[in-house]
Amino acid sequence: MGNKRKRLNGKMIRQNLWLTWEKGIGWIMSLRSEHSLEFGICKVLVKKYSGDGILCEEGTWIKDGDWIGELHLNNERVLALTREVGADRGALQTARQLRVSLKAISEALETRIEMTQVKALIGVTLLHRGLTHGLGFEQQQLPSKRFEKLSTLYLRLLLRCMHPEGLERIERSKDKLTPLLLVYPRAALIQKYQVKPKLRWVRSYSENAPVASVISS
Repeated sequence: MGNKRKRLNGKMIRQNLWLTWEKGIGWIMSLRSEHSLEFGICKVLVKKYSGDGILCEEGTWIKDGDWIGELHLNNERVLALTREVGADRGALQTARQLRVSLKAISEALETRIEMTQVKALIGVTLLHRGLTHGLGFEQQQLPSKRFEKLSTLYLRLLLRCMHPEGLERIERSKDKLTPLLLVYPRAALIQKYQVKPKLRWVRSYSENAPVASVISS
C-alpha cells in the first residue's frame, strides 16, 4: 500500500511539473502568435504558417505565410477529467468537449475579427485513432522527418507523464504512436457544424478615408 501511494504521489508530482513547464512554453508561444484565443478545452494560436505547403482533400492549399489557427488541447483540463472519472471516461468526455470547442471555433471564424484571415486549423496528435474520430479532421503525414521525430519525442514524453498507464501504454502501443498532422480547412469546419452567424465582420473602405474601418452587418 505504501509503495503504491509513493508511486501515485510521484506521478502527480511529475504531472504537475509538466503542466508548469507547459504553461511556460505556452506563454512563449502566445507571444510569438498574433492572437491567443480560448475555446473551452482548446486554445487556438492565430499565426502565420511556416513550412512546406499543405494540400487539403477539398482543394484548399495552405502555403508558407498563410494565416492558420494552431490548435492545442488544454492538458490541465484533460488531466482533471482523467483524475475525476478515470482514463476511459475521461477520454470520452474530452472528445465531447472537443466537439463543443470546434463548434465555438467554427462560429468564431465567422464572427470574430481575429479569425477572419484564418485559412485552416492545424494540430499534431498521437491520439488520432480515438480522440478525433468523427470530428471531421483531415489526417496527413507531418511535413518533414525532422519535425516528425521531434513531435514523436515530445508527445511520447507528454503521454508518459500525463497518461495513467504512462510508460506501460507507450511500450504496449509503440508501433501505433506515430504523430499525424490534423488539418481542418475553414470552409469544411463551418460546413460541418452548420454555423449560422449572428454577426459577420467585414471591412469597408471609403475613398477619402486614409485607413480601413471595421463595421458589422
